[in-house]
Amino acid sequence: MKVLMFGWEFPPFNKGGLGTACLGLTKGLAHNDVDVTFVIPKAPRGIQAKHGHVKLMIANNVKGVGYKGHVEFEEMRTLLAPYMSEEEYLKKYAITRATGITEVDDDGDEEVYGKDMYAEIVRYANKATLIARNTEYDIIHAHDWMTYKAGIAAKSISGKPLVVHIHATEFDRGGGNGVNQKVYDIEREGFHAADKIIAVSQLTKNTVVYHYGVPEEKVQVVHNAVEFNEKEVSHESRISETDKIVLFLGRLTLQKGPDYFVEAAAKVLEKEPNTTFVIAGDGDMEHYIINKCADLDISNKVLFTGFLRGDDIDKAYSMADLYVMPSVSEPFGITPLEALRNGTPILISKQSGVSEVVSHALKCDFWDINQMANQMLAVIQYPSLQADLTENGLNEVMGFSWNTAAANCVSVYNSVLSTR
Repeated sequence: MKVLMFGWEFPPFNKGGLGTACLGLTKGLAHNDVDVTFVIPKAPRGIQAKHGHVKLMIANNVKGVGYKGHVEFEEMRTLLAPYMSEEEYLKKYAITRATGITEVDDDGDEEVYGKDMYAEIVRYANKATLIARNTEYDIIHAHDWMTYKAGIAAKSISGKPLVVHIHATEFDRGGGNGVNQKVYDIEREGFHAADKIIAVSQLTKNTVVYHYGVPEEKVQVVHNAVEFNEKEVSHESRISETDKIVLFLGRLTLQKGPDYFVEAAAKVLEKEPNTTFVIAGDGDMEHYIINKCADLDISNKVLFTGFLRGDDIDKAYSMADLYVMPSVSEPFGITPLEALRNGTPILISKQSGVSEVVSHALKCDFWDINQMANQMLAVIQYPSLQADLTENGLNEVMGFSWNTAAANCVSVYNSVLSTR
């Protein structure tokens, strides 16, 4: 089976869990004898990445090796980037206009990028038709809202079925603070144009059915998974010999709840001052969170690492005594599985998809700062609880395989193809 897949990030050119999921899923699909042509935006110049199943570089048509299947990458020039806001796009567009940077199309004609984010998405969709005409595939798979119009365009030009994969909706990204109507409209268009929808959790499926008017039978839940380390877990490299370490790792945005994390941290420090809180990530709330720590008078106990990549992510998990994901609305959440993989117990919000499938974890409502602090304290103060959560969590996470997730996606593909 051959799949034409549209995505917006792929490690190491990623800012969040979407790229991590795409990497794991494509590896799993390769193990399930599926060939994937993965369409991505232009990567940074002069940078290339190597994975066990694929070599990712700026050049087009890079084949992966080492598995029965393979992944090819098609480059598409665009100003769009994962998790980009309208304001960020306009700023980037203004720079290209000021410096005279444009794109040259296949005929050698100069073409200016879209004047706003939504015009660029339409331009991207038009470009997608060129790849759709010249690529052999059986089915189209589009990840998240920025690719939906491209998927629809590929379906229109080829007549091949379209599967859209929901990693987050506008209701998640808004964190309960309203939705962007333009993004919502694009999502709704993609959901209704698709032959089948893959949701990363039952939580996400419920959102799509309720808020977008999609028939329940059209949505199939395929939970995410995690890649496993080949090396042994080590907790030797620690920031402090005496302090317990509590970790937040994720984008610093409203959706991820970093403000609730630092409020709970302040309560913990009142009773356990020998605790260090590590915040790994960046985002539009970064300065707000830094200032909030100052207002709470805990700045000396909070360490900001910035955005982490590669081995540094596993090092952060392995140094921690507890990983906390206090997301306001989390469609799934791969980071808790990564923490468990590294032998670190987890505390997750009940408003997350991963809470549907993980049993050996502490759970609380994102807004319940008192309970969150109490659960942090329980792990810090009771080594037997920490050890129990660590051992059972590590055993449990071994059951989350991308090969299984990919096999479930193949079942979705087959269900669509069988009706054609």
